[in-house]
Amino acid sequence: MLIFIMPEFNLFLSIALALLLTRVLCQLVLNRLNMAFVRKHEHAIPESFRATMDMDTYKKAVAYTLAKGRFSAVSTIFDAFVLLFVLFSGLLPRAYECLSGLLGYGVWAQSGILIIIAVVIGLLDLPLELWETFRLEDKFGFNKMTVKLWIADKIKGAIIGLVLALPLLAMLLWVFKSLPDTWWIWGFGLFFSFQLIMMVVYPMWIMPLFNKFEPLPEGELRNALIALGDKTGFRSKTILVMDGSKRSGHSNAFFTGFGRYRRIVLFDTLVEQLTTKELEAVLAHEIGHYKCGHIPKMLIRAAVFGLALFAVLGWLVKQAWFAGSFGFHVAANADGSTMSLVPSLFLFSVLSGLVFFWINPLMNGISRKHEYEADAFAKKALDGDPQPLIGALRKLSKENLSNLTPAPLYSAFYYSHPTLFERENALLTQE
Repeated sequence: MLIFIMPEFNLFLSIALALLLTRVLCQLVLNRLNMAFVRKHEHAIPESFRATMDMDTYKKAVAYTLAKGRFSAVSTIFDAFVLLFVLFSGLLPRAYECLSGLLGYGVWAQSGILIIIAVVIGLLDLPLELWETFRLEDKFGFNKMTVKLWIADKIKGAIIGLVLALPLLAMLLWVFKSLPDTWWIWGFGLFFSFQLIMMVVYPMWIMPLFNKFEPLPEGELRNALIALGDKTGFRSKTILVMDGSKRSGHSNAFFTGFGRYRRIVLFDTLVEQLTTKELEAVLAHEIGHYKCGHIPKMLIRAAVFGLALFAVLGWLVKQAWFAGSFGFHVAANADGSTMSLVPSLFLFSVLSGLVFFWINPLMNGISRKHEYEADAFAKKALDGDPQPLIGALRKLSKENLSNLTPAPLYSAFYYSHPTLFERENALLTQE
């Protein structure tokens, strides 16, 4: 019979609990505020969109938003209980000690233990994910996956994650053991280099394991898009179409990679839904991200942020109270063994989310600025005509049942893109 011994409460544990409860309360309040805001406008289509959206579709969009809101509330509470149990039940240090006793304290064994713990905790979310995919999304006509495909995706994702994560973590633990004073600098370099490599590897070799990518067929559309690329200085031999309809009815377009490895990908659903001129506008928007330098700016921010995180982790590893507060037995001022890093690394990855939530408005604000800049570029590329992009955005909002009336505070925390109204207003008023 397993006996869980709760770690003795101290100041740090109390702060962690307060941060968790405060975040959960804020998430629930924001969600409720957004649902109330949507209900307030559910009986009348916003005036700006009455010419392009019928009442039946608008009501369906409202129902979809409210259903997602209810699911989000349940998911938030469930995740909070899981986190409370993991952090405060004493199970985590007991599991770590048992697994270390079985597998050992070598870098490969410790890396495997970290992955095992993360996978077990992740499995707890599967019932909610199943419900969201096969009940909520299915109810509104978006889910196109079968259970077989869903399971296959999970298995492939787990294998790929293991192949990538295990050697990466083993290298980090080896660096920690070999360079105990400066490991966090080298660790940052290791992870940032991995991030850069994945920007090329992921779209070229990993994504094709899940979706089929084919060049846009010869014809009027391809000629128009290639000509637009030439006009804007973004020469490309091919534009790829992804079979997004294989899994979802949602549509999208995205830009990945950098340099000669850059790729613009259109969902097949997007190609079906938009006119040639509207697809030109979408492509111009994606090119705008490249021409405005958003990718290198993103990488610079990621580098600064990542280095700061590793510096904090490097300090916390040396503090016996950090992992010790949650019941782990570690020596003060890390002695170079992998024992003291693994618990700290896992705890840091979990607890940092309690802090990152509060900077979401700042990060979303930067992302929105980039979206406005890409929209402005698209408008200029189409000879100053905003209507093709406006038409595309309206169709995408309609087909995706987007929330046209989000609460402003909720939008600040959760929306990385401006709302449809905000984007239209900017396109129509900017020079």
